[in-house]
Amino acid sequence: MTIQDASQREITRLSIQCALFLLQHGAESALVEELSTRLGKALGMDSVESSISANAIVLTTIKDGQCLTSTRKNIDRGINMHVVTEVQHIVIMAEHRLLDHQGVEKRFAHIKPLRYPRWAVVLMVGLSCGCFCKLNDGGWDGALVAFFAGAIAMYVRQTLTQRHMHPQINFCLTAFVATSVSGLLLATPPFADTSTIAMAASVLLLVPGFPLINAVADMFKGHVNTGLARWAMASLLTLATCIGVVMALTLWGLRGWA
Repeated sequence: MTIQDASQREITRLSIQCALFLLQHGAESALVEELSTRLGKALGMDSVESSISANAIVLTTIKDGQCLTSTRKNIDRGINMHVVTEVQHIVIMAEHRLLDHQGVEKRFAHIKPLRYPRWAVVLMVGLSCGCFCKLNDGGWDGALVAFFAGAIAMYVRQTLTQRHMHPQINFCLTAFVATSVSGLLLATPPFADTSTIAMAASVLLLVPGFPLINAVADMFKGHVNTGLARWAMASLLTLATCIGVVMALTLWGLRGWA
């Protein structure tokens, strides 16, 4: 293997690793394609071509007429904009000749997803559910119900995620817990006159907003297959949430949201 072949192989590996980082952590397909191409060209390639799907990435680099293709399987690791931002910074540094391929490799090796403390996530999700209820005329009592139900549901969701529970089952069980807690609280005398908007607000944490936004963005920017795959996944998560809500309403005989 010549020095040029070895260099192209290394740059191809870094370019597809860049694309994989982005796709695994929630970036839209257009950004994945753009940044992997920019990185490859910044490191000396003449052209970088890629094909992105929901489950895999195929990337080809071209240098002096010689093509090298690599494929990687995509495994969803959850939405994390910290990783996406770090990758963007590395690509910009490579474009400004502040990093060579060895420097890029070292920076990639040190990328660690930023995770907030579990208690902080539980607290903030509970507050967001409570605020959503209050903003929709649920009253302070409804906000209190939504806060407790949302916080408990988020704790359950984190626990199930830690145990590698399937996402659809996770969403279904979390929706069941959120609806059960809020509905049973509303059935008690202190909250007998509380608006049922609290029940709807308690499952706010399960709205798959980011996947739906990415799905629409992908389809508008020409990545129809990836967009449809993301749309289908978001729809399945929504369906699982609805099943969990209906299960709780039926099991406990709760009044509906209306």
